[in-house]
Amino acid sequence: MLITLAIRNYRSLLKLVVPLGRLTVITGPNGSGKSNLYRAVRLLAETAQGGVVNSLAREGGLESTFWAGPENLTRKMRKGEVPVQGGPRKDVVRLRLGFAGEAYGYAISLGLPTPSRSYFALDPEIKRECIWAGPVCRHASLLVDRDGPVVKIRADRRWQVVSRHINPFDSLFDHLADPNAAPEVFEMRETIRGWRFYDHFRADGGSPARTPQLGTRTPVLHHDGRDLAAALQTIREIGDHQALNDAVSDAFPGDGVDVSIQQDGRFALRFHQQGLLRPLSGAELSDGTLRYLLWVAALLTPRPPSLMVLNEPETSLHPDLLPALARLIIHASQRTQIWVVSHASRLIASLGDHGGCHAIALEKELGQTQVVRQGILDEPAWHWPDQA
Repeated sequence: MLITLAIRNYRSLLKLVVPLGRLTVITGPNGSGKSNLYRAVRLLAETAQGGVVNSLAREGGLESTFWAGPENLTRKMRKGEVPVQGGPRKDVVRLRLGFAGEAYGYAISLGLPTPSRSYFALDPEIKRECIWAGPVCRHASLLVDRDGPVVKIRADRRWQVVSRHINPFDSLFDHLADPNAAPEVFEMRETIRGWRFYDHFRADGGSPARTPQLGTRTPVLHHDGRDLAAALQTIREIGDHQALNDAVSDAFPGDGVDVSIQQDGRFALRFHQQGLLRPLSGAELSDGTLRYLLWVAALLTPRPPSLMVLNEPETSLHPDLLPALARLIIHASQRTQIWVVSHASRLIASLGDHGGCHAIALEKELGQTQVVRQGILDEPAWHWPDQA
């Protein structure tokens, strides 16, 4: 389980270090930085997929993602005694992303390249990557240290250089994932690759979840929900079918859902509604009903990941469905760590009734995202590798 997330110089997240729980709910008004936090975590996940540089390019390049305010917001600026103003920078600008669990931690630092004649002179470079043992990075706990093109691994209490020419646009996960030579890198890469993000379930009339689809065993629902029927049937056969029935009846008392298979092998959704003489097809379901079923399939996965991130799961759902969704999320958090980004007060309140729920409320002051009522002493311990 991850216990700390740290972000620096990413959009409105100038300096953010937050503690994480088994179930974490991130809240805040519009414009407080919830989406920036979500996007930063997705960017962090791209390091293990080989796509962090391309992801930054899709966001407009590294310079457009940097914190746009002064290097430091002084107390006088915050009190309005002096205008917000910048000055000569003391530190080199870096976008830093990192997290730590009880066993391992990881951090990456990205910056602009040195001036050159290359057409790719605006591509960000990976300046530093580190993996360490334990929840806090210290020099003595470093296991893997990548500084520019050089990567070294600690072996038998001594450092061994394993690469001197790694490309500045490649993560160490792209080159050092041998489970025998670099088990820490391999384990970290596979852990990050297993993270799941759900933020764009389609429930409109053209949603692929509404139409019959060729079915194969589907322990992991696709991020757009196209294989919903196959995922539900997989839960029935190799997952917790009773939890599936309970989740549907919790939201729709007396109703149920099953799957039919057509002659051409396509799986079709059937929703049995109390009082109707025939089941409803996926094409006939309301947007809210379909979206709730998509959350059922995602959260009751027979192959739970180490981390699942849900971005505004309340979208298209009637407020009366939110308590049932909260109970479904709480049930799923017993098997996987879950982060929920939401501004739906009823969902937040229902999740908050669970004793193990950790709430993080965000606010923005002078353009900077902060955690409400989090002082210096409230922040979890965190050191960036170059400060270790």
